[in-house]
Amino acid sequence: MKKQTIWILTILMAMAFVGLLCIQIFYVKNIVEIRYEQFAQGVRQSLVAVAMRLDQDETRHYLEDDIRNVETSSFAQQYMGDPVERHGGIKYSFTTKTGLEADLTIKGNPQQISKLQRSDTGGLSAHYRSAQDAYRNRYLYQKGVLDDVILNIMTKASSRPITERADSARVRRYLRQELDTLGLKVPFEFAVANYAGTILYKSPDYRASLSDRDNMFIQTLFPNDLSGPRNYLKVYFPTKRDYIFSSISFMVPAFAFSLILLIIFVYTIVVAFRQKKLTEMKNDFINNMTHEFKTPISSISLAAQMLNDQSVRKSPTMLQQISNVINDETKRLRFQVEKVLQMSMFDRQKATLKLDEVDANAAIFNIVNTFKLKVEKYGGSIAANLDAMDAIVTVDEMHFTNVIFNLLDNAVKYRSEERPLKLVVASRDLHDERLEITVADNGIGIRRDDLKKVFDKFYRVSTGNRHDVKGFGLGLAYVKKIVSEFGGEISVESEFNTGTKFIIILPLSKN
Repeated sequence: MKKQTIWILTILMAMAFVGLLCIQIFYVKNIVEIRYEQFAQGVRQSLVAVAMRLDQDETRHYLEDDIRNVETSSFAQQYMGDPVERHGGIKYSFTTKTGLEADLTIKGNPQQISKLQRSDTGGLSAHYRSAQDAYRNRYLYQKGVLDDVILNIMTKASSRPITERADSARVRRYLRQELDTLGLKVPFEFAVANYAGTILYKSPDYRASLSDRDNMFIQTLFPNDLSGPRNYLKVYFPTKRDYIFSSISFMVPAFAFSLILLIIFVYTIVVAFRQKKLTEMKNDFINNMTHEFKTPISSISLAAQMLNDQSVRKSPTMLQQISNVINDETKRLRFQVEKVLQMSMFDRQKATLKLDEVDANAAIFNIVNTFKLKVEKYGGSIAANLDAMDAIVTVDEMHFTNVIFNLLDNAVKYRSEERPLKLVVASRDLHDERLEITVADNGIGIRRDDLKKVFDKFYRVSTGNRHDVKGFGLGLAYVKKIVSEFGGEISVESEFNTGTKFIIILPLSKN
């Protein structure tokens, strides 16, 4: 897949995710606003109901007060009379001039009452008229009582203390009942304040401040009072925000799934770019491998053709020279093949090693002597400062030799053209029963951006189009893996255009 295609897919998927998140956020925002409005509407409705119930309590108070006064007055006794017994008699119904319907039952034997009705004395009619007058007078009195109650409420109610008209326990009970009726089972605190904002009384945990205005609801108490100061009921909901957001908790899984999809999307894009980069590295590896194999094969082929020449076969000097070329190019080809075979180690969890106790100083000394010819070929020098007193390590000698050879070979490849090559291989003891081996050179060095990647598989530091530094990008990756298999560590220090130093630390053999 082309890099441009990956970027296009990335942008499209990113836009899709951003659109999805925006829709979810917009949807949640609307739900929260609706929940806030529903909550506020329910609270306001509850406060109005509480105010109406307090008004009804006020009316009931004055009605009961007037009834008590009526019961003690002689006027009430005159018109109240004894209750009518309904053991017998005739029932009469009539309506007053004001439209009040009333019933009258005449007690007695129905036969005697019928005789009275047929007599000419008019006794029953007189009794009926007397009863009508009594009911009319009673109605007028009760109307006067109600008018008196209304007048008292209008003139005297506002002068009563607010603590009597709306005591704390009753207000709390009414609030709780009305809120529960509307399904708002949420804790609240309240206070009653006057027109100046002074708190007259409040619930024990009322702590509302100016910053809590969004959670505060206010209702006028006894709004129909004609005189006297206004009082207000303030209700505060400390857990209002939690209550609102708990009602939309069903949206949490949606956001969680969106987050999971986003993580998977990012991971997929990262993997795609890594695979793209790995593909490019492998292509570069194949190109370099082809080039590295072509050169020794061409040299060997040319030498074979020269051997067919009669004049060459007759000259021992030429035969020796051709033999050396074939030998050198065969070694070079074998070395390149070994490097390619090293790649198979990276596909296994653990390399197959033949561990043994090896004297690192002795092994390094032999490697330096063998490599000295190659260094001197380029006009350089190599030194071995083997200062370690105890250099016995448990390693695979062949792979250990390959590790040192790879580091020295890199030093030769990345030498500086401005100064003679100088290599130093050293060893020294560490205090924690470990051995430190360093391979330092004065080559072109490594840029800081490349230092963290030099041990990556197939990674090669860019050095231009120089033939003598072409490779597979496997050498240092192989070195790091082998050192790790030995239970050691490897690090690199470098300064561009100054030189590079590789540091290997291996545990000493326990024996």
